[in-house]
Amino acid sequence: MPETFTEASVPDQSGRTILITGANTGIGYEAARVLAGKGARVLLGCRSAEKASAARDRIRALHPKAEMELLALDLGSLQSVRDAAAEAAQEERLDLLINNAGIMIPPREETADGFESQFGVNHLGHFALTGLLLAKLRATPRSRVVTVSSTAHKAGKIDFDDVHATRSYSRQGRYSMSKLANLLFTHELQRRLVAAGADTLAVACHPGMSDTELSRHFPSWAMPIAPLLRLMTQSPAMGALPTLRAATDPEVVGGEYYGPSRRFELVGPPVRVRPNAASRDLEVARRLWDLSIELTGVDPESPAGPAGV
Repeated sequence: MPETFTEASVPDQSGRTILITGANTGIGYEAARVLAGKGARVLLGCRSAEKASAARDRIRALHPKAEMELLALDLGSLQSVRDAAAEAAQEERLDLLINNAGIMIPPREETADGFESQFGVNHLGHFALTGLLLAKLRATPRSRVVTVSSTAHKAGKIDFDDVHATRSYSRQGRYSMSKLANLLFTHELQRRLVAAGADTLAVACHPGMSDTELSRHFPSWAMPIAPLLRLMTQSPAMGALPTLRAATDPEVVGGEYYGPSRRFELVGPPVRVRPNAASRDLEVARRLWDLSIELTGVDPESPAGPAGV
């Protein structure tokens, strides 16, 4: 791989099947655009059928031969996650799952299953989706699970005593918690895959500071400086490069974390970066794993389930 990773660095993806959550906009859309253009069969996992269809049409306008399918997926509903996983499991193979979709700093809301929305969508929904598809991924040689985290993980702490924020709620605090959960999940999944002798890799990444729809919940006081903040961001296409590197670079190793290389990991070409020590806490990771099984009803290691490590 070249020292500077660009879209041109992405290898040919012909014959590969890829599922991307939140593929209709922002980083997810840009990753789908590049991977479809490189010959992959891309499943666009989206909550809005209308937006997913529009994204597919935009990509096909650029790449007329692109092979894409729409997959109805609402990560805020475990039933929707189960339905989407069941449909994706019908594919002949699944080479790559990109856990990209997310929400950031909304007012306190709950998912269809009563979870605090940021933890529910950003972590629990993806935990369940990955667990339900792990058998399909493991059956595909050299498959990968790529989960998109954030530099916000460095301020995160898993609040096991108030996991659904019923006693107190901080928009930023709960976002940081969910992004730390993404990394804890990646590291724990990779440990379990290695222990099981699997060649599937679990990898994480973050986009730095990208101008995407995630900022739609910015508080009113921040709106006057929004244009200034945008001057400090990079495009969604640049923000997608860490995801693309984690997903396709043949030199990637399980458990690694990729992000932008410049301005304190805010912008620039993707490189391997270091997550904080809290994301590698074995005890917290195992506790979060067990809690996620309890809350979602999905046990990735259950031989009786639709998936297993």
